[in-house]
Amino acid sequence: MTTPSIEYMDTNPIRVLDLFAGAGGFTQGFHEADPRFHTVQAVEMDIAAAATFSINFAGSAVFAGRIQDWLHADDLPSEIDVIIGGPPCQGFSTLGKQDVEDDRNFLWEQYAETIRRVRPKIFIVENVAAFAKSPQFALFHATLETDPDFSEYSIEWRILNAADYGAPQARKRAVMIGHRNDVKKPRWPEQTHKTSPRTVQHAFHGVPQEVSCSALADRTLEYAGATLKGPYSGRELHVGRDYTELSLKRFARIPEGGNRFNIPDELLAPCWRAHRSGSGDVMGRLRWNKPSVTIRTEFFKPEKGRYLHPVADRAITHHEAALLQGFPIDFKFVGSRTAIARQIGNAVPIQLGTAIAKVIAEALTL
Repeated sequence: MTTPSIEYMDTNPIRVLDLFAGAGGFTQGFHEADPRFHTVQAVEMDIAAAATFSINFAGSAVFAGRIQDWLHADDLPSEIDVIIGGPPCQGFSTLGKQDVEDDRNFLWEQYAETIRRVRPKIFIVENVAAFAKSPQFALFHATLETDPDFSEYSIEWRILNAADYGAPQARKRAVMIGHRNDVKKPRWPEQTHKTSPRTVQHAFHGVPQEVSCSALADRTLEYAGATLKGPYSGRELHVGRDYTELSLKRFARIPEGGNRFNIPDELLAPCWRAHRSGSGDVMGRLRWNKPSVTIRTEFFKPEKGRYLHPVADRAITHHEAALLQGFPIDFKFVGSRTAIARQIGNAVPIQLGTAIAKVIAEALTL
């Protein structure tokens, strides 16, 4: 894939390559941090996510396919300053099945191969916090530290909480920053909101509690040989689900900050009556005056976590979840509701990306 020719207002753009780019949350954070950042190319195998990236970052080339195929095509962009990206993390998730042999756990190898071939000035890898304790992280770290091909790089890593950097969401991520030794070492971003975090109420300001349960508008586009729904943005995604009467009765008994343990026995499913322990986030209701819990890909299902609106008897909408992730209201998403939810839940919170990008820009400023 040929990288398009771009004309810049700034004569010294900072050229970015986004791997495992998803909808473009990381790139959005970089672009908001400094106008010099330009994402030259993104690589994303999910077609709907790749379409979302393309429509929001029209000046970027997008390879809509597997990173292995992109590397095999041997048409990598040149003169890249920064590589960013988070290899898929399902194999490291603390939820559900944890399979250390999951093929997705080894995509760090393609990230390392990209570094080897592109030779960026700086690279940033982000993943779930559990990644830092995995054998794959140890292998990745050891490869970068001991392989002669990476001898010109120095690396550090930390666990960062997006809420400490202005995201209205508590989301811990393992972040690795590597820099070429001929480049100024980036400092770690300062925790700007450690003692005064942004809250759910901040994120939902001006958003009506009432929602429509209608389908998304019948709108489609063609992308990479596929017909996809969308694009949709902002209030178009402020749509809910039709709940059963029993579900609505359960929601009504859960106070702000409460969970399934607040539901009386007569409204509980038999399996819940038999299990009075376990996660306190199941059927949990968010708190107005605190950051939200981590927004995952099934935030629209109350049984999957603390995803009930602070006062309305419903789960948060796609629009509200996108706001908790920091996406601007005019950001456009492509795909089905499920596909868009996956894009939102897998994104890097915009405020965390911006905080990281600012220190990268500082290190690259001569």
